[in-house]
Amino acid sequence: MSQLFTELKIGEIRFRNRIFVSPMCQYSSTEGMPNDWHLVHLGSRAVGGAGMVMVEATAVTPVGRISPGDLGLWSDAHTEAFKPITRFIREHGAVAAIQLAHAGRKASTDLPWRGGKVVANANGGWQPQAPSAIPFNSDGPVPTAMEKKEIDKAVDNFVAAARRALLAGFECIELHMAHGYLLHEFLSPLSNQRKDDYGGPLENRMRLPLRVAEAVREVWPARLPLLVRISATDWVEDGWDIEQSVTLCRELKKIGVDMIDCSSGGMLPTASIPVGPGFQTPFAQRIRQEVGIATITVGMITAPAQAEHILHTGQADAVMLAREFLRDPYWPLHAAAALRVDVKWPVQYERAKA
Repeated sequence: MSQLFTELKIGEIRFRNRIFVSPMCQYSSTEGMPNDWHLVHLGSRAVGGAGMVMVEATAVTPVGRISPGDLGLWSDAHTEAFKPITRFIREHGAVAAIQLAHAGRKASTDLPWRGGKVVANANGGWQPQAPSAIPFNSDGPVPTAMEKKEIDKAVDNFVAAARRALLAGFECIELHMAHGYLLHEFLSPLSNQRKDDYGGPLENRMRLPLRVAEAVREVWPARLPLLVRISATDWVEDGWDIEQSVTLCRELKKIGVDMIDCSSGGMLPTASIPVGPGFQTPFAQRIRQEVGIATITVGMITAPAQAEHILHTGQADAVMLAREFLRDPYWPLHAAAALRVDVKWPVQYERAKA
């Protein structure tokens, strides 16, 4: 019996398999609005057999966008624009999920294929916010250190976005606490040098992420999965690490978070990361074993046998694929054939199955 193609149930939601589409920024939106590109990009992965299709990092406020091309969910108009996408994903058997995010000090940058440089205010950019006035890199803008009223507003923005996600038809949400964005910035001592209740010891640095998770859990129905993506380590000495991640995940579990999506890095551009197949899987395994919470592993998972081995050996409960899904939207169908598992193909494509 293939573990990869075994159904997974969280709350009242059933995932037809354990192959999840990782949230991948498309930088193809205007004023945060999803469009035909997002419908085709996300919909094709549902048609391709994924168990869950997750929308890219979606900003809960305009200043929380990474770039002017990022998706957003800060208005009722955004809610309506997402409805055709969630409907299509569900109609083709996948769970529609969305990652809610705030870019923090890494906001207001140009599209990657235009160089990814900082977008100045005069050119339509905006002032980034962060826990402390520490830039991401030497030539980046100095972010504004958030006042407590702005921290409170950030919590409210995540809650409002979660409510809109429900109205838009999403059945799963993920809170982005990774990759050097706002909530991760509060966690890491490399970016958080505050002297108040939100800085210093681990308990204080966890305060905002835990406030967000608790507030979102209160408005997100208990029957629907709530996920959190973390960077399990900054890969930098004296930064955020796996030991602190385990502590954070214990607290998230108490709040009612259902699953931890284990990634890493993104805090400093100079970090030396030992990238390779399965390089982040040990983090998912340790959190799964020590915290007793379901985990997802992500990062250079490309082969069906590799994904099957991760699940069969109990290293994680599901796998997320990113670039491999960009190469092949129908990876799950091909993986099933490779693992000799008979899965249902879209009826329109069945004549190509044999």
